Amino acid sequence: MTTRLYEHQIFLEHPAPEGHPERPDRLRSLAIALQHPNFDALDRKQAPQANEDAVLLAHPEDHLRAVMREIPEEDIIRQVEADTYVGPKSLQAALTGIGGAMAAVDDVMTGKVDNAFVAARPPGHHAEKSKAMGFCLFNNAAIAARHAQQTYGVERVAIVDWDVHHGNGTQDIFWDDPSVLFCSTHQMPLYPGTGAKNETGAKNTVVNAPLSPNDGSEHFREAFKDRVLPKLNDFRPDFIIISAGFDAHHRDPLAQINLVGDDFDWATGRLMEIAGKYANNRVVSLLEGGYDLEGLAESAGMHICRLMRG
Repeated sequence: MTTRLYEHQIFLEHPAPEGHPERPDRLRSLAIALQHPNFDALDRKQAPQANEDAVLLAHPEDHLRAVMREIPEEDIIRQVEADTYVGPKSLQAALTGIGGAMAAVDDVMTGKVDNAFVAARPPGHHAEKSKAMGFCLFNNAAIAARHAQQTYGVERVAIVDWDVHHGNGTQDIFWDDPSVLFCSTHQMPLYPGTGAKNETGAKNTVVNAPLSPNDGSEHFREAFKDRVLPKLNDFRPDFIIISAGFDAHHRDPLAQINLVGDDFDWATGRLMEIAGKYANNRVVSLLEGGYDLEGLAESAGMHICRLMRG
């Protein structure tokens, strides 16, 4: 297996106020973990910056313009929503995250690599069609899915989101779309308050598998085996995108789920089996949450190792 890693210095220049969990140190801690010899075979690339039009694959132009208006010219941090902030380089960082996600799709679809991981920030899965929220400006996973469909004619894309917070933005964007399956495991109740089991989408292509506070490995794997994997087998995706948040780790300060690194390794393996069956092994993974630096480095490291092992 050849696994490509997309990264870029610009992701460190998207600022966060003092004490904010979604901070540049997240990527620094991951970069340190990826210096281990286990990752010598990783094919590392700089993420390219997408043009602004790429945003329109999943968002209306009004939303793009609204975000652009918020970007400050002077070196300040501006609050755009309850917990979402931007600085002078935030648009560039967000477009580079999108560019990395689209390049990863290109690489996997053209067979240059087997799979890819994009270590970007800001994250994306809370960004709804017309709303930035939950640290997110644009929905990278949704844009990547649309790019796979529109550029390569991919018929069925599955997006699997194991971030501890429900991917309300991805659910919102694909609610009416039978060509995209969205599956999410997440803690409930928790921000943003969506993701109940009865939220199944207009075409029955939304699968929510909520976990209760203090659930651990057993409950997570059960939810995956009982709800997510059967639906993926029914859907037979041509392409799999992972919204890879690592804040369900037991160390994470923003939630109360008690996973360990091995759970992310296990879930990655299960999705790779599905990709092997139906999608010619095509998997693109995009970093979402994960706010304890040690927990993030451990979990994302094990996830990437599994992608590399095949």
